[in-house]
Amino acid sequence: MTRIIQTGAAVNRQGAKLTTFIPVRIKQHGGRKVVIPASTGDKMPEHDAPILTALAKAFHWQRLSDDGIVSSGSDIARREGLHQTTVNELLRLALLSPAVVRGILDGHQPKTLSLIWLKNHLLPPDWDNQHALFDGLDA
Repeated sequence: MTRIIQTGAAVNRQGAKLTTFIPVRIKQHGGRKVVIPASTGDKMPEHDAPILTALAKAFHWQRLSDDGIVSSGSDIARREGLHQTTVNELLRLALLSPAVVRGILDGHQPKTLSLIWLKNHLLPPDWDNQHALFDGLDA
């Protein structure tokens, strides 16, 4: 069962774990559930729904792994009925810099950024290199 906190405030945990909180809302749209970012102002930002959904899944699966509920991406794939490659591609999104994630949630991602691009490209593990990569996408 997925629990989504809609306060917009940071979630703090004790211990050495780093927790990333993604404020999202789930809205019914045409009989389907759509993940949209929680609004911090009057105007809703432009956003990419597939990327938001993938980020939500990635951070949820990462938390399951961190809490010891699942042992690997293969275990998640088996539970979700997905291919192991798909799970591992999405789990890499949990390694994104918090600033990059915040930009995506705020609707300030590069225009050429898509979920397909994120799945097909290896991301640098260093957050400074990630910022340089994403800053150069629309250049």
